[in-house]
Amino acid sequence: MGTPAGSPESAGATPEAASGSAGTASSGPAWRFVLEPKWLGWHALAVVAFCGMLWLGDWQYHRAIGGNGLSWAYTFEWPLFAVFGAVFWARTIRDEHRIRTGKIPDPKLIRELEAAAAEARALAILDPNSPKAITAGPAITDIGLGITQADDWNKPWEIEPEDDPELDAYNAYLAQLAINDINKRRSST
Repeated sequence: MGTPAGSPESAGATPEAASGSAGTASSGPAWRFVLEPKWLGWHALAVVAFCGMLWLGDWQYHRAIGGNGLSWAYTFEWPLFAVFGAVFWARTIRDEHRIRTGKIPDPKLIRELEAAAAEARALAILDPNSPKAITAGPAITDIGLGITQADDWNKPWEIEPEDDPELDAYNAYLAQLAINDINKRRSST
């Protein structure tokens, strides 16, 4: 059965691209995000801050030629701040472009993956039979997005554990603290 003429599938786009999620290629130009209302507000703020810092540099220059010796330092400092701000803003736009085109991973996704992995490790210590706990399986060295996982975590049968009830109790305590922290963060967001 065919697809409708205006659907994303008929244009050759993937369903992920059609959803417009960050980190995937979209159907429009890659730089289109800079014209979104949120980004236009940030652009306006950056331009106002840049012009304001240049104005402050000019103001300090006029104070300096009027006899205020301390203002000479600020005469050069404010324009330098303006340049730093412009470079920072350009790098922010470049990084967002790289995230949206998939050249670098989305930091939000990385944080979610790290939190899920920490929770699974903590659950594995508290309750190895939990369905969310990381269990022994084939060695995974690259789980995507440049994140690697240690082989020894996936091959616990190759590690000779020493029976140490004190260490086991301490690890269970740390795991419980980690789960409490994860739950606290989830409830606060």
